[in-house]
Amino acid sequence: MNIAIIGLGLIGGSIAKSIKRTTKHVVFGTDLSETAMLKAELLRAIDARLTDEMLSECGVVIVALYPRDAVEYILKNRAKFGAGALVVDCSGVKRAVCEVVEKELAGEKFTFMGGHPMAGREFWGFDYAKDDLFENASMILTPAPGTPVETVKFAKDFFLSAGFGRVRFSTPDEHDEMIAFTSQLAHIVSSAYVKSPLSNKHKGFSAGSFLDMTRVARLNERMWSELFFENGDKLSREIGALIDRLSEYRDALDDRDERRMVALLREGRLAKEALDE
Repeated sequence: MNIAIIGLGLIGGSIAKSIKRTTKHVVFGTDLSETAMLKAELLRAIDARLTDEMLSECGVVIVALYPRDAVEYILKNRAKFGAGALVVDCSGVKRAVCEVVEKELAGEKFTFMGGHPMAGREFWGFDYAKDDLFENASMILTPAPGTPVETVKFAKDFFLSAGFGRVRFSTPDEHDEMIAFTSQLAHIVSSAYVKSPLSNKHKGFSAGSFLDMTRVARLNERMWSELFFENGDKLSREIGALIDRLSEYRDALDDRDERRMVALLREGRLAKEALDE
């Protein structure tokens, strides 16, 4: 089967490499960066450059662009997708993409399905793409209501064959709520944490905890800002809830209430242990 990948950054490039490693599919790719294109060709992450003519011959089209760019690309190229093709975006938010695209594409000859590969690195660009990035990782899919079950199964089987460890189905709203907590909040906290004036004195005083807390502060600020604002309602709620919880710890310290601190820490420990069961 012919596969088209639009955007050969960390995610698109890794998907291309993974497909080439795990399947016999033919991969066509495109990227605004000529350097990325040349490297993808040299490393055989793609079989050839994607053309408008070839786009209509691809059974799966993977759009690995920022959310707004993904919407623009899909709507602009809707007439070029082949009949029966599966078009999947890889944006880190789903409502902002799916609500627009699904409404505009109702009745089209191809199927659009929201997607989000749940893996990443603190670096970006094709240079950091890996053919095993998605091993043991989830691919979240948000099929629109009424999507034929055969198409949903095809999408699941395709991404499992392409190297993902599992496929999780969700709705755009549930996805954005969970991602606000599991991913976006962590990046916000890391970014704020590392700005402490004590950070530049950490050597000799830091170990795994500091490295864990600061790792995702190294981010692509343009992409993450877009993701944050496209999910602003849910992310703001999570930030507010975290501030409220942190205030409890601060108040216990200020009040010299050791019993309260022990209770708060116990609650956290038990919450973590429940996750590990």
